[in-house]
Amino acid sequence: MAKYSLLSILLIFSITNCYSQLETSPTLNDAIYKAIEKNAAIKNKTIEIEKLNLQEKSVRNKYIPTVEANALYSYFGDNLTLDLPTATIPIVNLPVLSDKATYNNSGNFFIGSVMAKTVLFSGMQIPNGANAIKQKAVGTAYLKDSEKDAIIKDVINTFDQLKLINETEKLINDSDKRLQNETKRVTRAIEQGLAIPYDRDKIKLALLELESKKIEITGKRSLIYKKLQYLTGYSDTEINSVDYDLNPYLIDESNLSTENKQEIKALESFKLANEYLLKKEKGTYLPTVGAFGGIVYSSLFNVNGTTSTIPVINQSLNLGLNEFSLSPLWMVGAAMKWEIFASFEREHKVHEAKLNIEQIQNQIDDTKQKLQLLLENNLVNYTVLLKKIEIASQQEKVASNNLNLASKQYKEGLINVSGLLEAENDLFKVSVSKLNTLIEERLATIETIIATGELSNKLSK
Repeated sequence: MAKYSLLSILLIFSITNCYSQLETSPTLNDAIYKAIEKNAAIKNKTIEIEKLNLQEKSVRNKYIPTVEANALYSYFGDNLTLDLPTATIPIVNLPVLSDKATYNNSGNFFIGSVMAKTVLFSGMQIPNGANAIKQKAVGTAYLKDSEKDAIIKDVINTFDQLKLINETEKLINDSDKRLQNETKRVTRAIEQGLAIPYDRDKIKLALLELESKKIEITGKRSLIYKKLQYLTGYSDTEINSVDYDLNPYLIDESNLSTENKQEIKALESFKLANEYLLKKEKGTYLPTVGAFGGIVYSSLFNVNGTTSTIPVINQSLNLGLNEFSLSPLWMVGAAMKWEIFASFEREHKVHEAKLNIEQIQNQIDDTKQKLQLLLENNLVNYTVLLKKIEIASQQEKVASNNLNLASKQYKEGLINVSGLLEAENDLFKVSVSKLNTLIEERLATIETIIATGELSNKLSK
């Protein structure tokens, strides 16, 4: 009685410690972190966050002045024909502009400038647009954390499956060892005329069934190794080095909530991002004010012009310009752009932004309800499986006692070999069933904690 009391105290103590964290091991934690580091979806989420951060900086940088330098050189040449009504000079009575006049012109033109421009006021479109992108990045980070929870669950459950195979193999080997010993005993009994070959053949049939199970386990183990290699990038040796105790996971059922679930936080961030976008669209009703300043250099040089023969002087004229420069031309000023009416386009965008907010709020409400139902379902499943583990432990103890009793009765001739093999098979089945129930309980516990968004915080360090 004292023995059971001590065991109960130790069990209560271990349960109290396990409530705060999921007991793992350093090697299992390393495998989890390797899987997170290797996962392509996590990498893409990280890249997406980095891209959004760059977009936010790009929007905020619109307040930083831009400086532009421009230069233009042009050579021009043209022929100008002028045909005006003929006129006569009084007194001398000489005709003027009696023929078409032709002008040949050519020259060079250069202009260069350096201008700086900046936005002084954008109707709050710049800060609201930047904040919208920032909140989108925050929401994407929450989704990235949700991806991590799925990876943690997959890694732990896959290693648990490997543990199940290894433990099942031990059960098979134990059963095989007992039957091999029984085969030797029966063979000696047959030689002495105390047993019949039928008993030996029945045991041999049971051994062949165990051999078939070994082959099945070998195939399953190979698949699990391939999956772990994919998840973690580990070699077979590294997979074999991961070691931990296969114990039930226990949680405090009185303090579970879905408020910290990453999907809800992500949707709330996306909603806030759309609220900033709504403010940005409303900012289009306000004017945009900017400032500019710079210097301009322009020059017209080496200009030549030749006319056709002028009647009065009876010769052509050659006109030229060496240089006409304007430098430096300084400019500093401010500009305002105010789009007073935009064909209702702004009104439509504002309405669309409001609809987006309403849409996300509906998603938040629906997700909260679904997560709460999922949490309650997982919690019920966890509670049922925890009780089934207790029952399975009792069944295993009874089956073990039955096997010991059957072995003794068979040796004394009180039961036949079929009774012995049945007891052996019962112990194997209940032991495997207990292992399966234990792994299902661990998985149910992880899924319950995932519904609360606290899985990463519950891993033992």
